[in-house]
Amino acid sequence: MKNIPNLITITRMLGTAVLLVIKPFSGQFLIIYFLCGISDVLDGMIARKMKVVSKKGQVLDSIADVFMIAALLFIFIPGLQLPLWGICWIIIIAAIRLASLGVGFIRYRQLAFLHTYGNKAAGITLFCFPFLYIWLGLYTTIILVCFIASISAVEELIINIISKRLWRDVKSIFSL
Repeated sequence: MKNIPNLITITRMLGTAVLLVIKPFSGQFLIIYFLCGISDVLDGMIARKMKVVSKKGQVLDSIADVFMIAALLFIFIPGLQLPLWGICWIIIIAAIRLASLGVGFIRYRQLAFLHTYGNKAAGITLFCFPFLYIWLGLYTTIILVCFIASISAVEELIINIISKRLWRDVKSIFSL
C-alpha cells in the first residue's frame, strides 16, 4: 500500500513516454496528457493522506516532472514553430533551473528540487499549455507560461542560495 503514490508517479513517466509517439493535440494525446497531469496531483495527495510521504517519493516525483517537461519541449518546440524570442526565453529558464540544481547539489550534496507555490503554479501553467494554446494562441501562451516559469525558477535559485538547509517543501522565499 505504501508504494501506491510511487507507482502512480512511475505511471506518469510511462504516460509521458507514450506522449512522445502520439500525434500532438490529437484526442488520444490530450486524454493521456490530462491523465498524466491528474496523476501528478494524485501521487502527492495520496502520499500525504496515507502518511507515506518520503524523500524517495519526492525525488521520484520531481524526476517525473523533469521528464514530462523535457518530453513536452521535445514535442512542442519543433512542432509549434516557436518564435526565436520564445526559444531564447525557454533556454534562459532552463539555465536558471540547472544553476539552481547545481547550487543545491553543491550545498546539500543531493538534488534540490523544491515544492514551492511558484513551482506548483509553473507546473499547472505548463500543464495547461496545450489547452491555453488552443484558447489563447501561441504568443500569449508563451508569454504567460514563460513569465510564471521565470519567476518560479528565480525564486528556487534564490532559495537554494540563501537557505541554511534543504527544505523540499518550502512554500516560498517568504517562508525562510
